[in-house]
Amino acid sequence: MIKPLWILGLIVFLAGCQTPPSAVPDEEIEPVDPLSVDDITVGLSMDTLIEERWQKDRDMFSEAVEALGAEIIVKAANGNDALQIAQAERMISDGVDVLVLVPHNAEAAATIVGRAQAAGIPVISYDRLVKNANVDVYISFDNEEVGRLQAEAMIQAVPSGQYVYIGGASTDNNAHLMREGVYEVLKPHIDAGKIQVVYDEWTNAWKPSSAKANMLEALDANNNDIDAVIAANDATAGGVIEALTEAGIEQTIPIVGQDAELQGMTRLIEDQQLMTVYKSIKQLTEKAAEVAIKLAKDEPIETNHLINNGKKDVPTIYLTPVSVTKETIEETVIKDGFHSYESIYFE
Repeated sequence: MIKPLWILGLIVFLAGCQTPPSAVPDEEIEPVDPLSVDDITVGLSMDTLIEERWQKDRDMFSEAVEALGAEIIVKAANGNDALQIAQAERMISDGVDVLVLVPHNAEAAATIVGRAQAAGIPVISYDRLVKNANVDVYISFDNEEVGRLQAEAMIQAVPSGQYVYIGGASTDNNAHLMREGVYEVLKPHIDAGKIQVVYDEWTNAWKPSSAKANMLEALDANNNDIDAVIAANDATAGGVIEALTEAGIEQTIPIVGQDAELQGMTRLIEDQQLMTVYKSIKQLTEKAAEVAIKLAKDEPIETNHLINNGKKDVPTIYLTPVSVTKETIEETVIKDGFHSYESIYFE
């Protein structure tokens, strides 16, 4: 049925009075508030808590995150790749706003990064670099410098002789970087015939028991003729010392480590260990907490390096490691509050 002209006119008039969506004044649109800090939850996925060093990372990072006003969830996988992936997936499904990842396996952890970022969750690779993954930020120490500090200390103490290298876990990118730093310093001395590396082996999962087995093998292969041992960390250095004791060798072989663990400090003052490398966990955890909050709020991050992980040049924040000897304990780990004077000298 044809409508009368006056009705058509009314329809046109009313249509003209409607304000199209695009014409709504800007001041009437409520802006989306950025995520406030007290709404942020940080997920921390850790490889292990077996070593003293990682317990300190957990505690100090948690304190730093909470001091900034955010919440934190922590899971540790006890060196199990499948468990770490499952734990991380749970945190992702629970809706953490940023994931801080300490990978057990640098390659396998790429699965975690992919699933987090598919859910729109940024990922920080903490102290260990995740390989072949679209990591947002990598925060660590210059691990090649760790190796250089170890080798320089050993060259000064033992300028010639037969060296043993007890590496970290082959699945940990840091272990490879430290080894590169060690050999960078040793190579001229090896080429000159002053030093012979008579044994070089990775330590399964950084376990002291594996380091002990490696050292026993090194002693057997060289008829106990070893002049120096570079161990990837203080825990593996402890395994080396156990091997020497079991082999009936009096502790006269210089040994270096890393992480400034309390047992390492004790060995320094008892002249069982030549030096260790301290990486300020306080500095690392505070920086990581700061970056985590910024990523959750989609704020810009300042970095000082780019490290290629096989997939991309990852924006990287490098901190500086410090050599610690018997003479420098007070001005390093004690001054930084990493260990107390009483725990080192009286416990």
